[in-house]
Amino acid sequence: MAGAYKTPGVYIVEKNAFPNSVVEVATAVPAFIGYTKIADNKGSSLTNKPWRITSLAEFKNYFGGEPEDVFEFAKNADATIPNDFKSGADGYILKRKNSKPDTERYFLYRSMQLFFQNGGGPCYIVSIGGYAADPSIQKADLERGIDLLLKEQEPTMLVIPDAMALSEGDAIALQQASLKHCGYQMKNRFAILDVHDGYKELNDNPVKTFRDDLGINFLNYGAAYYPWLNTSIVETADVGFANFADRAALKQLLLDELTAAGNASTDLSAILDQVGDTGRDVNQKTYLNDDELHKILFAVSTSYGNILLAIKRKLNLLPPAAAMAGVYTMVDNARGVWKAPANVSLASVISPTVSITHDDQEDLNVTTAGKSVNAIRAFVGEGTLVWGARTLDGNSLDWRYINVRRTMIMIEESLRLATKAYVFEPNVSGTWVTIRGMANNFLTGIWKRGGLAGASPEDAFSVSVGLGETMTADDILEGILRVSILVAVSRPAEFIEITFQQQMQKS
Repeated sequence: MAGAYKTPGVYIVEKNAFPNSVVEVATAVPAFIGYTKIADNKGSSLTNKPWRITSLAEFKNYFGGEPEDVFEFAKNADATIPNDFKSGADGYILKRKNSKPDTERYFLYRSMQLFFQNGGGPCYIVSIGGYAADPSIQKADLERGIDLLLKEQEPTMLVIPDAMALSEGDAIALQQASLKHCGYQMKNRFAILDVHDGYKELNDNPVKTFRDDLGINFLNYGAAYYPWLNTSIVETADVGFANFADRAALKQLLLDELTAAGNASTDLSAILDQVGDTGRDVNQKTYLNDDELHKILFAVSTSYGNILLAIKRKLNLLPPAAAMAGVYTMVDNARGVWKAPANVSLASVISPTVSITHDDQEDLNVTTAGKSVNAIRAFVGEGTLVWGARTLDGNSLDWRYINVRRTMIMIEESLRLATKAYVFEPNVSGTWVTIRGMANNFLTGIWKRGGLAGASPEDAFSVSVGLGETMTADDILEGILRVSILVAVSRPAEFIEITFQQQMQKS
């Protein structure tokens, strides 16, 4: 200022010609919560510590690999054993260890594989504990993982695959906590939910139960998908002798099969003795290791190969939320967050577990309760497609679509962070003009890329700020600077109607 000058000379004064720019926040950074094999960063524990990774290789480095899923055999006459799969040998059935349901297992690792297969990128992992010999998934552990994300600003999605291993009541309670975290506590992220027992048919009411129990709070901050997926994540080479817990029953099964076929040679009987020897020391030269036993049994026994295929099918049954997190990431990067994450095929997916017809989807997509559940459907010649783009708040004209909710989160968070630079600045016209210009430049860029609807920027958005416009004199005395922004977010063409009508012949 001239009044501060006291010595004759030339003084340079620089003035900023342009307002601060708004940096668009990331939109595709999911946070996954669950159990892992390890949680270690060069000797430093990562348990109960959100940790950012960018690839499956990093996940394996910090959190280890797959859990040990083991199965037992029982006589078919045992009525207490769920008869969900005939092993291919008369009189035996396949069941999970200790008669556990197929869904009571650790889902996170294979869900991460599905996430990266479908376009996933940077994400956060919250490891809440290690694998146990007998899987024990606790709601309290998973809820603690949600609370750990309160201090993390970057995640924009929340996915909890291990929630599907809980009871239906505990899973719903955890999903309600997820929606509260996203829509009430943070307001800058979106929950992707699975339907409990979503591998079952609609007649078994998994969707009805989900809707009845979920409640009505913060539904526009989440979306649900049905049904579960038959994937190809687990390959034939990934299963083997180590997946069998009840090896005595396996030995008897194989012995009965080989004896009936007349192939029970002395050498093979000795090998089968090793199959049934649960206390064997594999370090002794007289014992075959698991890989060697697997190769021999796979070569000589048809039933053994059939059982492995059945185990593979069971392990490949996965909930779809992690795949959808990958789809969200891929669509955001390729088209933008304003593009609905639908009409996209799923990678590493053989088929949905339930075949959904056009009529079936009517109730899933539009219901009087408003809790839309997005369908995953198989189409001839096209594969398995995501065929829904609605939030759980399906009756809301404002927040019906996933891309609208997530676009608004991006715009709100980007402008919130940018305007922090003007906290404690003078609440005068100069500041108002700067903020208006900053917001206009940012929203014009979004409009040019197709994120806002309108033939011109004036049709797509408006920014208002100033005394008599958004503020009163009392607001200024109280230190409040109000900015009002209207945006026309682009909505998906969910229903396309083509009208045909006959006309008179003209020539």
